[in-house]
Amino acid sequence: QVQLVESGGGLVQAGGSLRLSCAASGRSFNYYTLAWFRQAPGKEREFVGGISWSSGSTYYADSVKGRFTISRDNAKNTVYLQMNSLKPEDTALYYCAARTLGAPTMRELEYHYWGQGTQVTVSS
Repeated sequence: QVQLVESGGGLVQAGGSLRLSCAASGRSFNYYTLAWFRQAPGKEREFVGGISWSSGSTYYADSVKGRFTISRDNAKNTVYLQMNSLKPEDTALYYCAARTLGAPTMRELEYHYWGQGTQVTVSS
């Protein structure tokens, strides 16, 4: 079992930055592909980006490409989401998700573990 706990959310002005963290408990963190999803009010949850367990390759949704960066620190069992040039439309509840092995995917059902989410609010 893996437990995921997100932190780092908050209120920020448009153009600002935030860094979200997702700390994982449990063993074999190195073998988990990790991803960030988000859900805005009244909308479906959507894929933000992911990082591979093996190569560390990253993948991003077009809406955040060039602004967001995902990284992982296997020694700390933590994955990060650095968000720059934030826009009001980035306002959402951000979730961390993990799946065993495999490549990052946009399909929610492919992820076995989820955190509770951390709120990000971007004011205009």
